[in-house]
Amino acid sequence: MVAPLRHGPWTLADLETVPRNGLKVFSCFHGGGGSTMGYKLAGFDVLGGVEIDQDMMEIYRKNHKPKFSYEMGIQDFNRIPDVGLPDQLFDLDILDGSPPCSSFSMSGARERKWGTKFRFREGQAEQVIDDLFFHFIETAGKLRPKVIVAENVKGLIIGNARGYVKEIFEAIGKAGYSCQLFLLNASRMGVPQRRERVFFIARRDDLGFSDLALNFEEPEISVKEAFAGITTRGKDQSGSKHAHLYDLCKPGDYFSDYHPKGYCFTWLRLPIDSPAPTLLGSAWTMFHFESMRNLSNEEYFSLQTFPRDFKVSSNILTAYLCGMSVPPFMIQRIADQIEQQWLGAVPGPSS
Repeated sequence: MVAPLRHGPWTLADLETVPRNGLKVFSCFHGGGGSTMGYKLAGFDVLGGVEIDQDMMEIYRKNHKPKFSYEMGIQDFNRIPDVGLPDQLFDLDILDGSPPCSSFSMSGARERKWGTKFRFREGQAEQVIDDLFFHFIETAGKLRPKVIVAENVKGLIIGNARGYVKEIFEAIGKAGYSCQLFLLNASRMGVPQRRERVFFIARRDDLGFSDLALNFEEPEISVKEAFAGITTRGKDQSGSKHAHLYDLCKPGDYFSDYHPKGYCFTWLRLPIDSPAPTLLGSAWTMFHFESMRNLSNEEYFSLQTFPRDFKVSSNILTAYLCGMSVPPFMIQRIADQIEQQWLGAVPGPSS
């Protein structure tokens, strides 16, 4: 097992020094590759993945140079005949995926979104978001990996959505896997962000693995610690019409607490001595604790545990990229435990 990194600046070049463990991963709905970096930090080889968003795929290919890369919806990937796919995809240790989950988010009238078509950004095809998890399970049935790891929002296990979770468990069972459900907090996994996420982790029944035990209790990292040494600054917003609300806020307060009608409910003056809340996909949600300005790319990367030299695109806001990604350190911790408790590979030479 590769010793997990403590939070701090790191670069993509650092991945070249991580000893490889010989285990192979393929990722679906990978976006810019937060989970990919986590597996690489844990010593896994990520072969590539499936992503429908052209701009996200451009970012992914630029930073990760995948061996097998499919720019398409997962439904189209599942229609590719087995003979048209490389043999390595049928010998996977982990199939990873973050099926889009906005319709189960706790923000907004989520039940009204269920069963409807949705697109995240202009230029991306509309999809019925609720169905994508089951298409992902179909991918698992096609490729037969040893382990499935699927990340999703906490809202999936709250209220009426729990019936959807039951359906997921039933589908995973029919595919020949036994599944466990974990609610994990990134702030106890080396990430300076209180980001709670649900993870479905399943093992193939014929392998005889016992239950996985996950218990992460690392000390929390404050925003101040995360920003230490960063000199770049985001755009000043002190002239905006809501600047007076920022001035009323103490670090850690939301603007809505001071707005007469409760507006700006996601706008926040970042805390100083505690982790940030969950990063959202908008640049208009978080402002630095010292002055009303947007965060710089480096500050976003630090809160999300991305490498400081990650290559972005003019077509994707860094806030959106990070808000839609899994923190690499979060996946690294999970991957370490899967290797240690289940896959048990002996680390080999770097490749």
